[in-house]
Amino acid sequence: MDTAEASYDRLIDDAAALYEQGQSATALQLMDSVETELGAELEPWSAELAHLRACLLGTLGRTDDALQVLVTASDAGGWWHEQILTEDDDLAALQDLPAFREIVRTSRERRKSDPVAPLIELPAAGRPVVRVVVALHGAGLRAGHAAREWAGVLEDGAALVCVESSQLMSPMYRTWPDRAKAAEDIAAALEYLPAELRGLPMIAAGFSAGGRAALDWALTGQPVPVAGVVVLGPALRELPETAHSALSPAVVLIGTDDELVEVVDEATGQLEAFGLTIVKLPGLGHEFPADFGPLRDAISGASTAKGA
Repeated sequence: MDTAEASYDRLIDDAAALYEQGQSATALQLMDSVETELGAELEPWSAELAHLRACLLGTLGRTDDALQVLVTASDAGGWWHEQILTEDDDLAALQDLPAFREIVRTSRERRKSDPVAPLIELPAAGRPVVRVVVALHGAGLRAGHAAREWAGVLEDGAALVCVESSQLMSPMYRTWPDRAKAAEDIAAALEYLPAELRGLPMIAAGFSAGGRAALDWALTGQPVPVAGVVVLGPALRELPETAHSALSPAVVLIGTDDELVEVVDEATGQLEAFGLTIVKLPGLGHEFPADFGPLRDAISGASTAKGA
């Protein structure tokens, strides 16, 4: 049976896919259907769903309806980071409306950070731990997602530490926009490491926005140096100018059908200068592969050849 979080994740993915295909009206119909069916189960994500609904309405030119959705959610206590309200093209028609400016002001006052303890998992009892993989979740996800996606490392004798960002873009949407704050979150999470894990080789890992944050961590050595880094589909922005130290493993994996593949391609020269290997996974979009094998190979150091 699906959890409420799994139902929410699937709804967001399906609605976003329709949005990308220019089918905003169909996406709204899907949201209506699922929200009617699940009702209160989706209440924790009411602000996130309201933002998506408002954006879909905005693409259809239904400005008044989009504003009303946000007003209703704000009146119920919802809020959103100013950036996703004022810099979203789908909400451009709302920018000068007094009610929308009030939502921006109220959201600014409500915004907060929310530190959370990491999830720490160990290999099966009796199996020696040979390394620690510290995984950072993607945008809009949580430590629990990273725990499921990177669980394959447990089979290879690695402890898995899943860090949850304290940086909120809305009440339930966590991501890694600020490099310094990400370093603080990682440092706080590492304080939870049990004594038997301290001193073991540490691998920074991450997906999407978490991949960018993991790469920043590994290259800067902040908050602590790591032995290596393995990231999947990193949402790259500005890279550090220099690498703190040599890294091994040092792998960036990207699907050939990932919308971020061009971003990685543009940064290939700089990444390779840092000693990173780019591995392309044929046919993979912006998601984890069904087979953990490529990630396992990268973490173990077996993946050294560049993909095509």
